[in-house]
Amino acid sequence: MPELPEVETTRRGLLPHVAGRRVANVLLRRPDLRWPIPREVEALLPGQRIEGIRRRAKYLLLDTAAGSALLHLGMSGSLRVLPGDTPVRAHDHVDIALDSSRVLRFNDPRRFGCLLWQASGETHPLLAALGPEPLSDDFDGDLLFLRSRGRSAPVKTFLMDQAVVVGVGNIYAAEALFMAGISPLRAAGKVSRGRYQALADAVKAILAHAIQRGGTTLRDFISPDGAPGYFEQELLAYGRGGEPCPRCGRPLKQAMIGQRASVWCGHCQR
Repeated sequence: MPELPEVETTRRGLLPHVAGRRVANVLLRRPDLRWPIPREVEALLPGQRIEGIRRRAKYLLLDTAAGSALLHLGMSGSLRVLPGDTPVRAHDHVDIALDSSRVLRFNDPRRFGCLLWQASGETHPLLAALGPEPLSDDFDGDLLFLRSRGRSAPVKTFLMDQAVVVGVGNIYAAEALFMAGISPLRAAGKVSRGRYQALADAVKAILAHAIQRGGTTLRDFISPDGAPGYFEQELLAYGRGGEPCPRCGRPLKQAMIGQRASVWCGHCQR
């Protein structure tokens, strides 16, 4: 599934092509994706000027005066800005035509993505209970320490809880825990304040670097300009179970934690 850096890469790629443009029309080739597409998308979005694109967690919001189109890429979705006469491919479910004679096209083979509507001045229920952004000043070791007290769940599961902090998915949680030297199996409530600060710093560094490098190349992810990301080549832990630890050379361990494949070093991570 595209994680926060992939979504942020998409946002940055789309921004210069859609910000300030007016929506000419909206074409829905099916009435639903993961959920039914609200009628407001067809009724209110045409004619509106796109003021900008925001990212909240792994959601993208196309902001207009009438409200915001709320999009999620799901497991296999992609957004591309294309010439208006570009032939339609399989799974091209939505076209948002712009006054530049281009279209913002949403392709989603598995249909786990979504296109919803957030009314102006309101917060969509999907966004209401989300934690802080990991690259914001609101996210630090103190926040993790306070929210973890009394929790017996593994720290990796805790870090991936979207109510604690948004957008730290499986890949980046594994990498941040490796960088901070914390075992993913350790109970969240047993991690000290100082170690949580190291973990928060690692999350910020890993995500910022991944965004700068264009995200992690996943099988189904294509960035808006058609180029893949490059961060996958630099992963130190994720997907490397059984390989030598980059630090100590011992074989990296692998197991399922919270139903997600997890890799760590039993020597370097405590």
